Amino acid sequence: MTPDTWDLVQEALWPLLRGTLVGTIPLALVSMALGLVLALAVAFARLYGSAPLRWLARAYVSVIRGTPLLVQLFIVFYGLPSIGLRIDPWPSAVIALSLNVAGYAAEIIRAAIQSVPKGQWEAAYTVGMNRRLTLQRIILPQAVRVSVPPLSNSFISLVKDTALCSLILVTEVFREAQEIAAASGEFMTLYVMAAVYYWVVCLALSAGQSRLETRLERHVAH
Repeated sequence: MTPDTWDLVQEALWPLLRGTLVGTIPLALVSMALGLVLALAVAFARLYGSAPLRWLARAYVSVIRGTPLLVQLFIVFYGLPSIGLRIDPWPSAVIALSLNVAGYAAEIIRAAIQSVPKGQWEAAYTVGMNRRLTLQRIILPQAVRVSVPPLSNSFISLVKDTALCSLILVTEVFREAQEIAAASGEFMTLYVMAAVYYWVVCLALSAGQSRLETRLERHVAH
């Protein structure tokens, strides 16, 4: 590494960190939170909704899982203005990412709920619980423990997917790397630095996932 390249690395450390802390992580957190709310609604619609509602939920999951995230981002940011709906880059990214993660998380939640033995429902009905109370007190707590690992993996994937948002002008870590690389010509150096930032964040999330799974296992054991 030449002295000039080393100086560039030092100068780029803060902009990339800022892009991570202000762009990538908040974008992933907000999108995941909104996506989980929508995913829960879609999962419930598939399981307990009327026939038309179940059909709409299945269609939504099919469309989201059957189309690339990049195309979804472009539809929201570049496509909607053609019909009079112009949305700023950051909200556009949140909308597209939330809709995308919901399509996958809905199936995870649905499968987790269905994994709870039917005897749990029957036992709850026997003691006088209705469907809402059974879901709230018996089914969902067990489903949460089952769904934590795959949902955690979805969140880690979502963090990496935020890099695509640079293509719709969202300022996050990869966008920062692109701008510095374009000005300096050090594309390899800056892109490797961006990759390291994503890697460190994903390592931290993986460690948190392991701790959470361990705590849930201990809770079940007790």
